Amino acid sequence: QVQLVESGGGLVQAGGSLRLSCAASGSIFSIMAWFRQAPGKQRDLVASITSGGSTNYADSVKGRFTISRENAKSTMYLEMNSLKPEDTAVYYCRVGNAAGMNYWGKGTLVTVSL
Repeated sequence: QVQLVESGGGLVQAGGSLRLSCAASGSIFSIMAWFRQAPGKQRDLVASITSGGSTNYADSVKGRFTISRENAKSTMYLEMNSLKPEDTAVYYCRVGNAAGMNYWGKGTLVTVSL
């Protein structure tokens, strides 16, 4: 059973920074990703990273967010800078293995105030 533990969410003022972490139990996952869901909206991809280090970002966060991972620890990070009120959402960690199975974390709330 894969378990994901997210941490690092909180309240920050606009322009500030936060760092999210996602620690996954089990083996190294082929792809790890962060999604977010704002109230009343769908869950959208924020950023993803493969086991080889290839990254992908949503246009809305390019240049502000950085995704990284430590394969030895099956841990993923999301460094968020220049935060905006529209970044307010619950951020979810998702990991996927080579068999195509995906696993979700329970989410961590990020609130950006004016």
